[in-house]
Amino acid sequence: MDNYSLYIGIMAGVCTALSLLPQLFKIIKEKKADDISYFMLFILIAGIAGWIWYGILKEDYPIIITNGFSFLINLLVIGFSIKYKNKSV
Repeated sequence: MDNYSLYIGIMAGVCTALSLLPQLFKIIKEKKADDISYFMLFILIAGIAGWIWYGILKEDYPIIITNGFSFLINLLVIGFSIKYKNKSV
């Protein structure tokens, strides 16, 4: 049963980590980010940072790795959103 729950945790973490990739690709492709909520992204990053911290405390590498990747994707979304905010193509 432990392996089963580990795989579920890894799959959930991978899905969460990949969730903003379509948004990131859209921002980069269209070079605009007019409707991005920075408040939502900052709350999400705070939650992800909490999960990373939790993973470190528990020495749980799937939590650390998947949330670390998610943290990076969110930073990229914020960075490209700032770069392309209110710019016309």
